[in-house]
Amino acid sequence: MIEYKRKDNGNRILLNQDSSVPYFYFPILEQSGLVKHGFSTRLGGVSSGEFASMNFNMTRGDDPANVEENFRRFCKAIGCSWDRAVMTHQTHTVNLRVITEDMLAPNRTLEEKKPFTDIDGFVTNVPGAVLITSFADCVPLFFLDPVKKAIGLSHSGWRGTVNRMGAVTVQKMEDAFGSRPEDIIACIGPSICQDCYEVGEEVADEFRSSFRAEQESLLLSRNDAGRYQLDLWKANELILKEAGIAEAHLAITNVCTCCNPGLLFSHRYTHGKRGNLCAFLSLNSNES
Repeated sequence: MIEYKRKDNGNRILLNQDSSVPYFYFPILEQSGLVKHGFSTRLGGVSSGEFASMNFNMTRGDDPANVEENFRRFCKAIGCSWDRAVMTHQTHTVNLRVITEDMLAPNRTLEEKKPFTDIDGFVTNVPGAVLITSFADCVPLFFLDPVKKAIGLSHSGWRGTVNRMGAVTVQKMEDAFGSRPEDIIACIGPSICQDCYEVGEEVADEFRSSFRAEQESLLLSRNDAGRYQLDLWKANELILKEAGIAEAHLAITNVCTCCNPGLLFSHRYTHGKRGNLCAFLSLNSNES
């Protein structure tokens, strides 16, 4: 049994330990029967050293063959096809790409599966397409429209959050697929918690400018050093609710990457000496 720290005893997100590749999943998505999904841990891969063992980063010195094997293992563990995966070089934007069937040609190299730059999220209604985004403290956002049979997956660090990536993704699903916010299921995945996330005045000011004055105390608390502790989970919750996501359709993580360095990669905890985690989301190919 894998032990890990949680901020409360909620079951909005759970750790699947049934195979050699453990991963986090959201019951609200699992119970829909419409998607395959997961958020990786450090466990179950073939990488070594500071990348041990389920690393998905290709730019920090790990062997690309190990990284590709990790992707294949994870896709197999959650029941989706690595051949139909798509990724991006994330740059903390709120740019999204609609994924179409022609973008999913099989037999591409690992780098060819990452054709986009300055894109930090995807939406699609293509069955079997595997959306993948990368993390090491930033916030993964999962979206499912069970009515229009469409999905979205976004990367939201503090820059993405202050620029409202969650709302941008909801709007993109509205524009591309005719989704209604009240139908969409949204999940805020494992990422750095407020207790671990210290920021300076410049970042605090960005959030003061982006959120209403009465919301500041929900997002920022001053610490003994005169800096701030920022709650990205609460910020994304506020953004998603304001975008029209119903509270009953919203699941918020209680698992912090920085609190669990043996289980999850954390940029803040390791001062950048780490691999990457990934979020995976795929619309079931047997759904019409």
